[in-house]
Amino acid sequence: MIRKGTHDDLDTIIEITKACAANMIEKNILQWNEFYPNKTAFINDVNREEFYVLEIDNTVLGCITISTFMDQEYIPISWLTQNKNNIYIHRLAVHPNLQGKGYAQQLMKFAEHYAQENNFLSIRLDTFSQNKRNQKFYELRGYKKLGDIFFPKQSKHPFHCYELVL
Repeated sequence: MIRKGTHDDLDTIIEITKACAANMIEKNILQWNEFYPNKTAFINDVNREEFYVLEIDNTVLGCITISTFMDQEYIPISWLTQNKNNIYIHRLAVHPNLQGKGYAQQLMKFAEHYAQENNFLSIRLDTFSQNKRNQKFYELRGYKKLGDIFFPKQSKHPFHCYELVL
C-alpha cells in the first residue's frame, strides 16, 4: 500500500536513505551523502503533504516525494511543457536489500497515476549522471532527458533532468 507519509515514518526513511547512500557509494555512485537527503527535507515534504511511503505488512519499504514546487536549479532547463501545473519527483528510495522487486516501479506508477488524475501537464525529475541504472529506469518509463543541473554539495558531476509529458 502507498500512503501519505507522516513524521512517525521519518526515522525509518532516514535509515533507508542512509542504506541507499552507502550502497551507491560502495558502487562509486556518489549521488547521496551526509548532506542529502536529510531529515529536514523529509520534514518539509511531510509538512507540505507531498511525502508518500510504500508500506507492506506494516513495514515501510520505500518512499517518494511528489511535489508541485520547482527548485531554482531547474529554471535553466528547456522543459517540454510550460512551467505551470507540473509535478516534481524527489527522493525516491527503496532499501537496497529490497531493490529489484518492483517497489520503485510501484512508487513511480503511483506518482504517474496521481499526476494524470490531477490533470498535471508533466512529471519532472532529476537523476545523477553517474547512476546509469536510474537513467535506464526512467528512460524505459518514457521520460526524456533534457539537460543537466548541478548540486555542488552532492557531487562535482551533473544531474540529468527528465520530463514525461502526460
